[in-house]
Amino acid sequence: MNPYNVDHVAIAVHDLDEAIERHRSLFGAEPQWRELVAEQGVEEAMIAIGGSYIQLLAPTGQDTPVGKFLERHGEGIHHIAYAVTNIEEALIELKNQGAHLVDETPRTGGRGAKIAFVHPATFAGTLVELVELPHE
Repeated sequence: MNPYNVDHVAIAVHDLDEAIERHRSLFGAEPQWRELVAEQGVEEAMIAIGGSYIQLLAPTGQDTPVGKFLERHGEGIHHIAYAVTNIEEALIELKNQGAHLVDETPRTGGRGAKIAFVHPATFAGTLVELVELPHE
């Protein structure tokens, strides 16, 4: 599995509008995408920084994964996402190498991407997301 880019670093926030405004006022950054990803229980905004993004994540409820994360840890970095060309192959390779997968099959995330998570126990306590963007 060879990631070709850091797709994004995700930051969990309580208030998405406030976090967007903070990035706008501090960095002059505007979101390129903003969408509700109901299956993930989040509303997200993607802000381009160089060749990668900062993903701001706000939960749609307290009982969602990001809602539970915020309750336990407060606002802050939630995960790092690596872009891959073939997520199915990447998951097989990681599993064969002993990685603990949260998702053994991809699901749909923001931007219509295929995504899958790798358990934090695999990468020094860091939740890792694999992202395969849709082909244009």
